[in-house]
Amino acid sequence: MPRPISDVQAFEAHATDADLDDLRVRLATARLPEAETVHGAVPGSRRWAQGVPLADLVDVVHYWRTGYDWRSFEERLDRIGQFHTIIEGLGIHFLHRRSARADATPLILTHGWPGSIAEFTDVVEELADPKDADAPAFHVVVPSLPGFGYSEKPATIGWGTEKIAGAWVALMGKLGYGKFVAHGGDWGGNITTVLGGRFPAHVLGIHTTFAEAPPGLTMDGLTSVERQWAEETREFWHHRAAYAKQQATRPQTIGYSLVDSPVGLLAWLLDKFAEWSDTEDSPFETISRDRILDDVTLYWLTRSGASSARIYYESHNSLDPELRVDIPSAITMYPRDIEKSPRPWAQERYRQIVRWRSPETGGHFPSLEVPEYFVKDLQEGLAAVLAARVCYESGSRSR
Repeated sequence: MPRPISDVQAFEAHATDADLDDLRVRLATARLPEAETVHGAVPGSRRWAQGVPLADLVDVVHYWRTGYDWRSFEERLDRIGQFHTIIEGLGIHFLHRRSARADATPLILTHGWPGSIAEFTDVVEELADPKDADAPAFHVVVPSLPGFGYSEKPATIGWGTEKIAGAWVALMGKLGYGKFVAHGGDWGGNITTVLGGRFPAHVLGIHTTFAEAPPGLTMDGLTSVERQWAEETREFWHHRAAYAKQQATRPQTIGYSLVDSPVGLLAWLLDKFAEWSDTEDSPFETISRDRILDDVTLYWLTRSGASSARIYYESHNSLDPELRVDIPSAITMYPRDIEKSPRPWAQERYRQIVRWRSPETGGHFPSLEVPEYFVKDLQEGLAAVLAARVCYESGSRSR
């Protein structure tokens, strides 16, 4: 049983009625632009060519104001278990769900942007206490990144992915988890990569949907599918990454709008849920309005539009090109994700890939888009990682 640490405190999320009333007033009095000028506004991706279509935004704003229940989300967080601690002088909020299984392995799940802990609330229970007795079980820890959600906002520069990874090791240590496995996508995948590369004594293995290869690799020897992945990723960064450039260079400027206007915040985040999910016309084909509004409302109530954007300022293009991950790694490349690394490229950084999957469906938010597949894939991937770790440690002892 992990030894409790005194500065880990229980936390309760509870927005004031005044804050929720203010949100509804702002939604009711929002000033909206005219409709987009895209021709042929019929179902399909072209409808979103200029961003979130006016009709879609109006519909979501109306539901946000009249139908969405924030209190239900607060209750879900409380049922999982919320906590707060101080690491490197900064308050860190996290969910912590211990498994009832004696053989459970500690697991840290790290979200990215425009996500939050809301990405994982529907999968924590099955990861901790799976219905299938043969599936691995985990003591699940889900921290909010610095500047996101209920974690504190850094007041100085320096909280990039390298420092965050070190903070996660400290967090798990406070909970009594000296060794653990890790998963992440987006910024969470970047941080998970750093965890695997910098802290192999603590991290048993990783599972990630992000596999950034070292720079300078060629397409020689890649299959046609792998070439397509590389070309799609290059096209994304050359033509569809203005949001990242803005947040990497001027997070404070866009931050004023994101903190002051709930409609502006909704449009900024919803645009990415739409473009990055495996859908044809709307993110709501696979993700419910409630789940997206859980995420957006968390950003709104915690006033984290500016502070969350600063992770781009701190860490954009900062992954050490020399960093290598030698511990067991499981990697899943979803077909509609925005960055997909060919396996030969990924192997240059992740040098012990024990499981590689490229499913037929899913995008950037698999825990929300395909939650059942996501959980099964994570369970099987981490099972492969743990089995490989046992073999690795056995081999090391025998030498």
